[in-house]
This record gives sequence, structure tokens and C-alpha cells, in this order.
Amino acid sequence: MPVLDQEPSKGLQSGDALPKLPLPALRDTLEMYLRCMKHLLTEEQFNKTQHVVQKFGAPGGVGELLQSKLMERRDKQANWVYDYWLKDMYLNNRLALPINSSPVMVFPQQHFKAPIDSLRFAAHLISGALEYKTLLDAHALPVEYARGQLAGTPLCMEQYYRLFTSYRLPGPERDTLVAQESSVMPEPEHIIVACKNQFFVLDVVINFRRLNERDLLTQLEKIARMADSKEERLPPIGLLTSDGRTEWAESRSVLMRESTNRDSLDMIERCLCLVCLDDASGLELNDTTRATLMLHAGGAAKNGGNRWYDKPMQFVVGADGCCGVVCEHSAFEGIVLVQCTEYLLKYMIGSPSKLVRAASVSELPAPRRLRWKCTPDIHKLLASSADRLQREVNNLDMNVHKFNDYGKEFIKKQKMSPDAYIQVALQLAYYRYKASPVRVSADVTAGRCQPTRVLQFVVFSRAGSTTSDAEKMEMLQSAISAQTKYTILAITGMAIDNHILGLRELAHELKMEKPEIFKDEAHLISNHFILSTSQVPTTVEMFCSYGPVVPNGYGACYNPQSDHIIFSVSSFHESSQTCSAEFVKILVQGLLDMRDLCNKCNRGSNPTEQRQGQKLERNRSRF
Repeated sequence: MPVLDQEPSKGLQSGDALPKLPLPALRDTLEMYLRCMKHLLTEEQFNKTQHVVQKFGAPGGVGELLQSKLMERRDKQANWVYDYWLKDMYLNNRLALPINSSPVMVFPQQHFKAPIDSLRFAAHLISGALEYKTLLDAHALPVEYARGQLAGTPLCMEQYYRLFTSYRLPGPERDTLVAQESSVMPEPEHIIVACKNQFFVLDVVINFRRLNERDLLTQLEKIARMADSKEERLPPIGLLTSDGRTEWAESRSVLMRESTNRDSLDMIERCLCLVCLDDASGLELNDTTRATLMLHAGGAAKNGGNRWYDKPMQFVVGADGCCGVVCEHSAFEGIVLVQCTEYLLKYMIGSPSKLVRAASVSELPAPRRLRWKCTPDIHKLLASSADRLQREVNNLDMNVHKFNDYGKEFIKKQKMSPDAYIQVALQLAYYRYKASPVRVSADVTAGRCQPTRVLQFVVFSRAGSTTSDAEKMEMLQSAISAQTKYTILAITGMAIDNHILGLRELAHELKMEKPEIFKDEAHLISNHFILSTSQVPTTVEMFCSYGPVVPNGYGACYNPQSDHIIFSVSSFHESSQTCSAEFVKILVQGLLDMRDLCNKCNRGSNPTEQRQGQKLERNRSRF
């Protein structure tokens, strides 16, 4: 979902203004809602929904009242839906962050020959992160501009400034996104280094000078030695942050009873980021196992306590070369994570490691171990968190597949949008697997209406169909065109999901009795996203993964490259309705069938749609 902040971005030049998020007409949204829901409901269900929707949208009815209130809200705010969306998508969600909410970027496999090599990698990574923060502090990141339909429109850069300054504070019913305010005399900056489930404060500015890479390595070596001391070792408090949000809020309140714990929590909550120095997992590493380890760290028996999930950025450096980033997603969208991590990897490739002793801060003070006072109650809470995390570890069914038969260049030659093409392929795979249409959540909005033409292609492409290749090709072209047009609606803020969310939340704010449209079965079905998809293209070698958003669903992240596509598909073992390996197998066959169909017919959509589609994939927000 493209999110503009409510205040103009600090990253914009003086005089620039962000456009207000548009508010669709109530009639347009209700008509599209009915079109989207028709193929997901029985005839009896749809007839009831149609009656409920007509009553809601009747002249002088509840819908018109709520729409007028939304228009007033839009007049006062640049983005009328942002607060509603943030709470609904993230802060109200009570599920644990690992797997259920926090996406990960998986770096290329590193080959460390000795323990010092992983620390050198970590020092180089920290140095790159500090360089990036320097750009942020100076507001020196170039302003990004929209392309395609919104060409030339400045995009809000505010989310970039939350990378190292925000924190997700757990609450009993709703979390809070806390943003640190800078002051005239800021305290020395620090990061938290997690090593062997212990937490250490690493000051990156000492005597008003930022540590160079050699000094960072020296400090990391000290931390590694301190973490090895079994006499000093404390319980793995980080496990508590992997629990459900209500459970973690309750555990945090227990921790806060002790001043020692309050001080340690304060240091973590105010840090720039975490660097997690993981022990070797002992697993055979491939793309799938590395993605899995990034998502849950292997549980309490491995590196599950070596995390603090409330921080937006956790850089993971494994002794076995399993490296990447774990992202707390409420502070910013995927494009911000991609841009930051790409900067870091390019920095590390293009800027040789600077481990010379020049300009060192003499006699660096030792990093400080964070202390915890653990009562029997806290030990019980830790045991409970460890058990829950292990269930999640056992439940996750991950499959990362590199599809090598073709990539986005082949799709572009067909005059089709690669993103829309892959979206259709994913829906085709689900239909072939389940033989039923599916509600799809996509990255450009809180959800995506499945265009009827997409469904037609999916249904008539089944095995044994008597539909001719020419007819299938025409359906595919129509499906791509419909998918592209709906994506444009989402990018320009004219899709239905946010509008319906705004109407629902406004009714709640006004303490109205919940309108029937939001109690209707169709509304419940429309918010159950069995297939959660996200395009996360990168220009360097890495890929993104995340978990499903519903117990019987799939998380399907894809990274289209010129000659291949990386798919990261997740589901849960506990669901008898899903299997990631089987889904990938069917997806691959569908992609091959679509290629063969294109080659047979050698036709495409018109050049205008081709240009639209190619611009779209660059313009979209990525999850």
C-alpha cells in the first residue's frame, strides 16, 4: 500500500508539496466491491450481500453519512487512511512478529573460513549502516519521484527517517509505534549487539567521533569474548519478544518492576539497530533453510533468543555465513527496506573493508553487557515463550525456488507487465491446487480485488479444457490488462480496500452501531487473504521472505530478474489445505504452460499497455 505521511516529508525540497490521498466515490467503491465478491460467494450469499450493500449506499443512508465524514477527514489530513491502516494492519494484530509479521531479506551465502571473518563482515556492515545513517541525518537521500501514472510526483521520504529512530512498543490490546525525537544535544549513539543470547551496548560515537571499521571490529571481538564467559551468562530475555504481542506486553510489565531491567530495556529501545551475531545453526544451508532461519532463528535451541523483534532493523551475521536482515514492518514499507539493504550490500562490495588503524579512538572503553534481574515469574515466562516459538518453528513450511526457465525479459517481449503476469501465474497455481478462486492480498494495497478476466483465464486454462489456444491467449491478455488496470487503481489510491476500511473505522470512532455491511459474511471473506503476494525486485543478489497471513494460506514473495524469477513460498504444516512444495511444483508448471501458450500464439497486448505495465512494476510499493 503506498503510504504518504500526514506531514510533508523532511526529504522534500522547500516549496514541494505532497498530493493528498484521493477518496473514491462511495458508489464506485460499492459497485466494485460487489464485482469483486461475486465469484467468492454462493448465489444465496451474494443476493444477501447485494441487498446489504444497496441499503448501505442508499440516498441519505449510513454510507453517505460516513462518506461525508471521511471527506471532512481528508480535508484535514494529507493521508486520511494512514492511521486506520497502520492500526488495522499492524498495531492491533496480536500475533507474534516472527513469521506472522516481520519480513526478512536473505543475503547471499557468505563463506567465512574463521570466526574473525564473520566479525569483519559485521564490522563492515555496521560501517555501511552508519554511512547510510549519515545520509539520513543530513537529509541527503535524493527525493524519489513516482513514475507511470504519477510521473513527476514527489514521494514522501519520511519513512526512511524511521529506520533507526522508531520502536514498536507492545501493548495489552494495541501496540504503539514510538518515534524518537532528536534533541539539540543527543546522547552518544549506540547499537545493540546480540551474541549467544546476551545483549551488549556498542557505542558507535565516542568523544564526538564515529568509530572507524577497525575500532568496530575491536569492539566486536571484545563482545565475542565477553559472550563466551559462561559465569556471566544471563537468561535469553530476547525470547520474550518472539511471543504474541499481548503476552510480550504482559512479560514486559513484569520486567519493568526491576530498575535493572528498566535500564536495559531503555538502552535497547533507544538503540539505532541490532546486530545479531548468530552461532552456526548446524543445518545444511540452502536458500530455503537460510530463509527459514532468518524468519525464526531456529527456535530457543539455536538463535531464537538472539533477537529483539520490536526494533525495525536487525542485521543477522551467522558464523556459518547465514546473513540477512529482519524487519519490523510497521515503521516503513518494503521499498525502504530494499533501498537500505541494497545500499549496504553495494557499499560492502564497492567499498573495500577499511581495517587500518588510522584515526583510531585510543583505549576504547569496553562494550557493556546489559543486565537482567530474573525472578521465578520471568523464568516461567521465558519457558512459555520458548515453547511457543518452537511450535512456530515446527509449523513453518518454507520453499524457496529459483525458476530458471525464463524471467521478466521474456514476459516483456510478449508486451505484458511482468508483475501482472506473475500475479496471474500465482492465481492459476492456486486454482489448480484447490480448484477454487481465491481472495488475494497484494503489495500495492491492503488487498486486491481479483479481476473477473483473471478468473476466466484461470478457469479455462484447466487441464482437459476444450478452449482453443487462441481463446486462451486472448483470455491471458485480458487477464494481464485487467490486473494492470487494478494495480493502477491501487497505486493511485482508488482501489476499494482502504476506502472500506476507512468507512468501517469511522463508524467505530463515531460509536455507531456496526453497519450491517461490516457484519455481513462477504466482509469477513474479503479480509481473509489466503494468498498473500508481494513483488520485491532487487538489483543485487538477495531475496525477501515472509510467512502466510492466515492459518490456511500462503505467503508468496517473488523477485523477477531478467532471466529468472525467485519465489519464496510459505505455509503452515498444521494446515491440511496447504503444501509449499506442491504449490511451487504447480506454479512452475503453470509458468511453463503460459510460456508455451505465448510461444504458440506469439501475440501480446498493445504497446501502451506494455509501457504501462513496465512502469508499474518500478512504481509500486513492494509489500
